[in-house]
Amino acid sequence: MPHPPPQLDEWMSESLNRLISLLKEHTPVSRPSHHSEPWCTPHLSILHPEYHKAARTARKHDTPHMREVAGTSKMGYFTAIKAAKDKHWSSFLLTATPQSLWTAKRFAYGRAQPCFPSLPGAKTPQQMNNVLLDHFFPPKEPFSPPPRLRPNRSAPPLTTDEIAAPLSKDSLTSAPGPDGIPYSI
Repeated sequence: MPHPPPQLDEWMSESLNRLISLLKEHTPVSRPSHHSEPWCTPHLSILHPEYHKAARTARKHDTPHMREVAGTSKMGYFTAIKAAKDKHWSSFLLTATPQSLWTAKRFAYGRAQPCFPSLPGAKTPQQMNNVLLDHFFPPKEPFSPPPRLRPNRSAPPLTTDEIAAPLSKDSLTSAPGPDGIPYSI
């Protein structure tokens, strides 16, 4: 089996060590619930059921007045959400620490475009793919199946005596018939 190039192993080890150290440095130990919304206020907790109640009433009693009430309620609720998010963002930026600045930058600029890592000896994505595939899944040696046993089609068929002679001998493949088994108890 061919061995991977030493520079690839060194690069993989160095990259993994760098990634682990960054994760240990910047990853919080405990994680808040994914359902929590830090910008939610008690005012929004009151507006939320009122908005849904107005929407249900407008669907039930389809009148222009009820649709107008539901629209006003919806606009007020979503305006309050936007104001709460803006206020939370401003307070987050005011209290940002050097450790949390990367979070603020990620929120402000969104996700970075995906870029390809640099591998030794590979410049294009196709070359990187081939290097990684050859490293983790080295090619196997070609397999040649054994020749298949094929009966001689030109030979005459076997007779019953030719078949019975080998079967009458004691072997692992021949077993006595029902009349050859003693049934004495």
